[in-house]
Amino acid sequence: MEIGKLPNEVLQSLVLNNIKGHRREVIVRPSIGEDCAAVDFNQELCVISSDPITGTDNEIGTIAVHVSCNDIAASGAEPIGIMVTLLIPPLASETSLEKVIKQLSMTAASLNVDIIGGHTEVTDAVNRFVICITAVGKTINKNIVKTSGAMPGDDLILTKHAALEGTSILAHEHDIKLTVKFGKSFVSKAQEFINHISVIKEGMISAKHGAHAMHDVTEGGVLGAIWEMCESSGCGAEVYEERIPIQNETQEICKYFDIDPLKLISSGSMLISTRDGASLVEKLEKEGVKASIIGKTTENKKCILLTDSGPVIILPPSSDELYRVKVKEK
Repeated sequence: MEIGKLPNEVLQSLVLNNIKGHRREVIVRPSIGEDCAAVDFNQELCVISSDPITGTDNEIGTIAVHVSCNDIAASGAEPIGIMVTLLIPPLASETSLEKVIKQLSMTAASLNVDIIGGHTEVTDAVNRFVICITAVGKTINKNIVKTSGAMPGDDLILTKHAALEGTSILAHEHDIKLTVKFGKSFVSKAQEFINHISVIKEGMISAKHGAHAMHDVTEGGVLGAIWEMCESSGCGAEVYEERIPIQNETQEICKYFDIDPLKLISSGSMLISTRDGASLVEKLEKEGVKASIIGKTTENKKCILLTDSGPVIILPPSSDELYRVKVKEK
């Protein structure tokens, strides 16, 4: 099988079709595009999400915390704690282990999130650190925002810039060759994109605004997130390529590796479907979050990217562009 997320048709036929619900307290269950489960405990909703980090060694602890808490924020919930499973390769040093643990601890503290437990194990099943985090959050007034809530005619908003996470990962992993090509200050700026991959603030603001749907943009990039939201919601979309904000460093690094920035892992961006998008953009930018209306949802179930060369059908996400770079390097 190809490295990365399972193809959606395989996920549906082999995984989701074999999972059955049994408890009435579980009100959000596994489905394509939904990153969180939700359990009704009468007074509040408990929102839960799990994510592994396997695509990089650099800043793995930092990325792991943000990615898991971003899923919680995309449901309009507040993350409060994380459970960390850490698989350690036999050749790892205690120094490298301590570095990862400090990344986890410092990032969690910066988000006001507790590390509430987990598991650590040295195993020859892995040849580098593998982290899987289960994040736990709670909702306000038992309201939850789902990926599947988009409605035809909504404005589609993207926060910050596309491919921040992927750009930072590539800048860390290929710093020497990129420094030779672009210079140290260019690469340092790209690496620092890692400091902007939390979407908790925009999640909270958008939920209070009344967003119909939210989806944090991870593997598969912006185009993958658009397809997943529309597939989950039973609608389509028309998105303007020119309106999708991309940093210059991202553009140049993607050109260097001959990859598509719109299909590159993009933690740090939230895709939001809402009525009155201009009002939400104003609220977000008032709180220091860059936001752009990139298109609209449609009744037609096709997802279309409007480019200078004409309309392009957005297809289901396949292996992330990050893994294409890794394959080329082999």
